Amino acid sequence: MILTFATVNRRRRACAQPYAPTALFAAGYLLAWGGFSVAATLAQWGLERLALLSPMDMTTTSARLGGLLFLAAGLYQLTPLKQACLAVCRSPFDFVVNHWRDGAGGALRMGLSHGLYCLGCCCWILMALLFVGGVMNPLWVAVLAAVVLIEKLFPLGVWMARIGGVLLAAYGIGLLAMS
Repeated sequence: MILTFATVNRRRRACAQPYAPTALFAAGYLLAWGGFSVAATLAQWGLERLALLSPMDMTTTSARLGGLLFLAAGLYQLTPLKQACLAVCRSPFDFVVNHWRDGAGGALRMGLSHGLYCLGCCCWILMALLFVGGVMNPLWVAVLAAVVLIEKLFPLGVWMARIGGVLLAAYGIGLLAMS
């Protein structure tokens, strides 16, 4: 996304059109993700204080919490908000062209906006599943990263998100039934 912004920005500058600093676009993007990181850290601390997260392997100690997280992730995958965010994330060039804002403030707002779309696309709720599989579990991180990659880059990504949503919700229901 940042490279797409920078490319469009260079072309605008070469044509003597208004352009915006790429660094500020990146700062806006990082601001969105930084805010999410703070929220995730606070959630982790809260779960640890409530003894719902193991301090040893950073996994949930509650099958009920795990079930609720899987169910929430599955249901979110099926929402129109998820699909709208996914559509924006799948086409960085369209985002830059359709959301262009001149100047430093515009670049920052564009970066923040796209960062929020990216979080809304799927990342925030799938990252919440790290509390189930282990925050520091490299295999679990790789699986979730592969899911995000498939949804964003493959032509059938929208359908994969829907199928994944049904599977995640079903697994969550199963965990809840067993707890």
